[in-house]
Amino acid sequence: MKKIVAASAIALSLLFSTSALTMPSTASAQEIYATHGDRTVSIAMSYIGKVKYKFSTRDPQRLIFDCSSFTQFVFKQNGIDIPWGSNAQTRFGIPVPDKAHLSIGDLIMFSISTPGRINHVGIYIGNGKFIGNSPSTGVAISDLNSGYWKNRFITARHY
Repeated sequence: MKKIVAASAIALSLLFSTSALTMPSTASAQEIYATHGDRTVSIAMSYIGKVKYKFSTRDPQRLIFDCSSFTQFVFKQNGIDIPWGSNAQTRFGIPVPDKAHLSIGDLIMFSISTPGRINHVGIYIGNGKFIGNSPSTGVAISDLNSGYWKNRFITARHY
């Protein structure tokens, strides 16, 4: 009987000490989000020079998108389903209070025609820059804080 108790105690101690050594540590929400954001940006950047812009179009086979169908396409490849439409995409995710709180991979929304009305979207890539699909450039990186885009930012969403 003593041998069985001793063997059981040894087996249990080995089981728990081995599982403690082999169990992965849990990542923080911030680490998980950073990984998703970096992956989203990498996916988007892989389409520079390959995608054409066409308003109100979503054609993944021919790589023809408008701005929001492009962000939808990129996010889907990262396992995140978002709706089509820049305004519709503002109804999902976690609101970002202002530009100072942007994180890599956030969706950023702009007004490009009617003041205050969201009608363009891109993906924040860090350092004040974003990637998006537009009529003049196709998929390209732009500066959020200067030139055309400087005063057009409306809001952003964490996903």
